[in-house]
Amino acid sequence: MVSSWYRPTLLFSIAAVPPLCPPLPQLSPQFKFCCRISNNNINVTKHLRKFGGLSRVFGLKKSEDDPYLEGYRVKVTAKSMDDPPPGYRSNVGVCLINSNNQVFVASRLDVPGAWQMPQGGVDEREDPRAAAIRELREETGVTSAEILAEVPHWLTYDFPPAVKEKLDRLWGRDWKGQAQKWFLLKFTGDEKEINLAGDGTEAAEFSEWKWMPPEQVMEQVVDFKRPVYEQVFRFFAPHLGLGSATL
Repeated sequence: MVSSWYRPTLLFSIAAVPPLCPPLPQLSPQFKFCCRISNNNINVTKHLRKFGGLSRVFGLKKSEDDPYLEGYRVKVTAKSMDDPPPGYRSNVGVCLINSNNQVFVASRLDVPGAWQMPQGGVDEREDPRAAAIRELREETGVTSAEILAEVPHWLTYDFPPAVKEKLDRLWGRDWKGQAQKWFLLKFTGDEKEINLAGDGTEAAEFSEWKWMPPEQVMEQVVDFKRPVYEQVFRFFAPHLGLGSATL
């Protein structure tokens, strides 16, 4: 099963203003609304707990994490979700292309004949872009690449039962599957840079690598990841020179 996870979330920035000051001047279009928080009408801790609390949202120190903020103004914007859908492990995927718009794929050591693009888990508090660059380096040794585009929402796939059982033991967690943020990167280095031993910080995951056209990648990827790959290639099609009916 694959789905696109995209819904509005609220990202807050806070600035102290006098409690009785007039409304802010005309707001830029990205602001959905601006409201005043006071100890007369909003319990901040209650309303923001689902966003991680004040310490996370506003960057306040613990001693300042008071349930009420008198005379503060909060700007609220709509962005793509920072958190993956519940029950899915946070993950990033990297679609690395060369100058011929071919896609980098590698064959897994643990699943012979299964080819895939680089991917990996997102560490706690790690930015997905940083995670994508890190995973690419750890799995392929590649550091000469530039980000061209990203899929703005999470793409999810469910683990087949046998895979889920294996990974639950490995990670010590009960995940339905993975929620992935995908990035398109252009390889700008020499192929001598590619090293499946990676940067030495993690055990090797792949036995060999190739450049493939997207259509061939779709034929080689494992079944349960194929719907995600199709969405990824459709989203990046303008960069890959693909027509709408190619995949």
